[in-house]
Amino acid sequence: MPLCEGERMREAARVLVVDDQPNIVDMLATVLRFHGFQVSTAGSAAEAVRCAAEHRPDVVVLDVMLPDGDGFDVCRELRAGGHEIGIVFLTARDAPGDKINGLTYGGDDYVTKPFSVDELVARVRAVLRRIRPAAGQPQPGVLRFADVELDEEAIQVRRAGRLVELSPTEFKLLRYFMRHPNRVLSRAQILGEVWSYDFGGTSNVVDTYVGYLRRKLDQHGPTLIATRRGFGYTLTEG
Repeated sequence: MPLCEGERMREAARVLVVDDQPNIVDMLATVLRFHGFQVSTAGSAAEAVRCAAEHRPDVVVLDVMLPDGDGFDVCRELRAGGHEIGIVFLTARDAPGDKINGLTYGGDDYVTKPFSVDELVARVRAVLRRIRPAAGQPQPGVLRFADVELDEEAIQVRRAGRLVELSPTEFKLLRYFMRHPNRVLSRAQILGEVWSYDFGGTSNVVDTYVGYLRRKLDQHGPTLIATRRGFGYTLTEG
């Protein structure tokens, strides 16, 4: 299997497939190219980091168990690069705790093996819709609520004039709240918007991320995200 193989297509979304099983890499690369994606491939953690730096993918399909490292560690390193990138974990580790860990480490989705190719392509497209809005959707701008300012284009958040460092998922969560201020949002609504699919009501990933977001925002002012027990959460000054 060629290392870090990639094509250059002008407008196609770029996908990096990372797996140490050549048959899976070849199959996914073929299917994704058929669906119009530009595809690069890597078979190890080190190759994944190098290819991501070289090809700047929009989405990474990332195996968790790699011969030279852990996919969760790769995810953290890619997130530290500063540019917005979608990450879909693809792994045989299917315990609920593994799924929650994957999303907590910064993944956007978590697909377990064996998997449906059509479902994986749909998941990749769902992640892409979040990071590359289609024509006709609201253009990036600046959202404001109380003393919080969210710049959708610069991917920055400030509270009381101070920069607040957020992960990509925390940023998406805050953006969703700021687009719907003073409205109670259920966990199902938040999952559908921020993660683009339903966990079946068995995951506490929403509560986990709301906790992360609250702690970072509350360092610079009073709590703005209120819990409505039995209903969900709301962004409010009251």
